[in-house]
Amino acid sequence: MQLRGERVTLRPASGQDVPTLAAIRATPEVRRWWRGGDDLVAAVEEDLAEEGTSVHVIEHDGRVVGAIQWHTEEDPDYRHTGIDIFLAPSVHGRGLAGDAIRTVIRHLIDVDGHHRFTIDPAAANTAAIRAYAKVGFRPVGILRHYERGEDGRWHDGLLMDLLAADLPT
Repeated sequence: MQLRGERVTLRPASGQDVPTLAAIRATPEVRRWWRGGDDLVAAVEEDLAEEGTSVHVIEHDGRVVGAIQWHTEEDPDYRHTGIDIFLAPSVHGRGLAGDAIRTVIRHLIDVDGHHRFTIDPAAANTAAIRAYAKVGFRPVGILRHYERGEDGRWHDGLLMDLLAADLPT
């Protein structure tokens, strides 16, 4: 299933994409937020194999520039979808993340009837938080000591959500 945004194309990630995605994750600007241990190839392969998670590569101008993934809580009383995304530093600041996120969300609303979406950037990742706010995500609250950093210390996250009715048209 390919999804087309205004400037990006999203397609299911495959084993052939692993080296490119691992190389993007290895860049300091991405690795800071998307770690993965010493073997990023294995980390990307693990992401692709994770049951219940859909991973799509983000293509722009005919080349892979990142990935977006989502997982859904299927319990009907708590149904929502969590989204994660990373992009190559060479395309940061161009609005491609927002385009990819809107494309996935519109698809999930139209095809699967989803109504609520979450994203949980590091609280210190101000660029990502600004990008998600432009899509329509709102801060819900700080997730204290949410993730252990490579420095061994705990770092806060920011839970953000978006309701289908709040997605800008």
